[in-house]
Amino acid sequence: MSERIKSLLIYSAKCVTGTLIVYILSSLLNYMDITWCLISVLLVLSPDGKDAVPLAFTRIKANLVGASAGLLCLLISPNNMWIVSAALAVTLSVCYFFKLDAGIRSALAATIIVMLHEGKHIWDTALERVIGVLAGCVLGLIITFIFHYNIKPPEKIKAVNHEEA
Repeated sequence: MSERIKSLLIYSAKCVTGTLIVYILSSLLNYMDITWCLISVLLVLSPDGKDAVPLAFTRIKANLVGASAGLLCLLISPNNMWIVSAALAVTLSVCYFFKLDAGIRSALAATIIVMLHEGKHIWDTALERVIGVLAGCVLGLIITFIFHYNIKPPEKIKAVNHEEA
């Protein structure tokens, strides 16, 4: 099997696993507003296995920046094109400053997720979306660890234990 096909299969498995976990947890918790959590899981996951874990951490940091910028800008003013634009500029600037370039797109998505919503309860919705983004990031990181954690083969473990004895 080629490396490209193997990478595609692993990435597909990670995406399907993330989707299933989000649906199962939302069902168990009786919480059906899963859109933002699901999007965040998929934004954290990486198709490339070589740098999947560091990239997941970078994307999580960037998502935190984006969600925070969205919340802070909501403190300044309700949503309008100027405040959304300012939040995006703040997100870009902070990500650039902290060298989170690989996570900028997911940070921008997090900013938009937190800021744009319908309904009368701006803060309730914004905080729910921040929690959804964070939960999705954590799930994405866990899935990345599960799929990319290098476990020593049993033979090597036995050989090491045998040498110690």
